Amino acid sequence: MAGFSWSLLFTALTMIANAKYAAGLASFQPTLWSFAYATFYGDGTASNDMGGACGYGNLYTNGYGTDTAALSSTLFKNGFACGTCYQIRCIGSKACYRGYPIATVTATNLCPPNWSKDSNNGGWCNPPRTHFDMSKPAFMKIAYWKAGIVPVMYRRVPCVKKSGIRFTFQGNGYWLLAYVMNVGGGGDIAGMWVRGSRSGWIRMSHNWGASYQAFASLGGQSLSFLITSYTTKQSIIAWNVAPSNWNVGLTYQASVNFH
Repeated sequence: MAGFSWSLLFTALTMIANAKYAAGLASFQPTLWSFAYATFYGDGTASNDMGGACGYGNLYTNGYGTDTAALSSTLFKNGFACGTCYQIRCIGSKACYRGYPIATVTATNLCPPNWSKDSNNGGWCNPPRTHFDMSKPAFMKIAYWKAGIVPVMYRRVPCVKKSGIRFTFQGNGYWLLAYVMNVGGGGDIAGMWVRGSRSGWIRMSHNWGASYQAFASLGGQSLSFLITSYTTKQSIIAWNVAPSNWNVGLTYQASVNFH
């Protein structure tokens, strides 16, 4: 069609979606409570919990702290659950603290299956089990750690962030790999696009965890990103997040976030 611009249509549709989001029509809402089990890994400092399958690296410096959990593959959804937030409450066990307090955690890792053990005796994260392997500090907010494993109720809750989405770059002159962190609202990402100041929108493919990649030459261009939430399907644009002299190994922060 002569004179038709997909880029303009793409931007217009996103602006409409952003307006709906700003009006609170697509913000993430807590889910209903569901049943699961929880264990813990690491020690009381959570120093052994750094890194993880989501690619967040140092959880202290990147804002996730010690209130984190690894999810069984049923919850992990091949990495699309990275960054999601949960309230967890111990129930039905003598190890539960009085008053059944709640711990709020962020998903930062995968608890892989252990097929050498029975699902009810050590293979806690074997599918189709719904299981949280919490950091020890987070587990100790709901139950006595010597219990090892406790039944819990859990629900998804909004991830509350005080600043914008952050992007840490890796790659080379022909390949951009972006680790996406500090995502608010549902906390999760379904898809991403990148736009250079001299290029159109390029769809990024899901690498693993919370990382997305584009095979393109984007050096020397300021970079903008469009991010779509996995849960709410809401999209937002982070304009000019990285300046034209951006480099790999650095982190850039947007001024926008989900709620």
